Amino acid sequence: MNISTNIETYKSTEPTVVTIGTFDGVHIGHQKIIKRLINTGKLEGLKSIILTFFPHPRMVLQKDSNIKLINTIDERHAILDALGLDYLLIKKFTKEFSRLSAEDFVKQILVEKLNAKKVIIGYDHRFGRNRKADINDLKIFGETYGFDVEEISVQDIDDVSVSSTKIRKALNEGDIAKANSFLGYNFMLNGTVEKGKGLGRKIQYPTANIYIEEDYKIIPKQGVYIVKSVIDGDVLYGMMNIGMNPTVNGSTQTIEVHFFNFNKDIYNKKIQIDLLHRIRDEEKFESVEVLKTQLSKDKGTALDYIAKHHGL
Repeated sequence: MNISTNIETYKSTEPTVVTIGTFDGVHIGHQKIIKRLINTGKLEGLKSIILTFFPHPRMVLQKDSNIKLINTIDERHAILDALGLDYLLIKKFTKEFSRLSAEDFVKQILVEKLNAKKVIIGYDHRFGRNRKADINDLKIFGETYGFDVEEISVQDIDDVSVSSTKIRKALNEGDIAKANSFLGYNFMLNGTVEKGKGLGRKIQYPTANIYIEEDYKIIPKQGVYIVKSVIDGDVLYGMMNIGMNPTVNGSTQTIEVHFFNFNKDIYNKKIQIDLLHRIRDEEKFESVEVLKTQLSKDKGTALDYIAKHHGL
């Protein structure tokens, strides 16, 4: 799939079918719409395009917005790529862009840049300056500019909005199983391995400290999780702690992963962590020795889970 981070330099020479949205999470509700988009493209000889916006409009228009997203923009790209989409186009969302009239948006973006012959859109989609235009306006523009408009049903749109809300709620509550069931894949964290204080190594549980650059990325509830990662082609399992390390009087939240049967230097490496299951809340133990005993129990719990669910 091609990706254009600067839609201003993009111009399609082929006819396309387009849908528009943030598609945060690319969850099972989104996937239903995206498969419809891709299948329509194949049936009608059109290239499939998702037009998305970044930063999220709420980040730009509501400065006090503390919205956290399920995916970073790179994660969203990778998931959409795997689904078989032809093009993901990212339009930088600015206050200036938000002031573009509905007709100018249709003419300049959908028609002149994307060469849209069909637009698949939700019944509740609103666009243009002050979000004044709706799907009926889009249909009128379609007659003027030569594209069809296909409406996504109320049911499908409701599935999308309900799923996103439930996923964020589940992550905030630490219910990874529920979040993953709505996503249709494992929730992931992508970050760079940084040097920590080395405490884990001292107690025979060396950890990779994960730094996540994107501050808008949602981080699940603090606690201990069973995780999976692929590093240099090897599938690794382990356990991850999100929290403050209260036993050693930690003062900032960290994300630390202990991989089982792994002893390579991965400092400065960018890795993806898939969250499989949550074991427990983070706790403050009486001593480092008590913590070490609990980690041994956690490892046993994790290995039992991995053997049962992943056949290892």
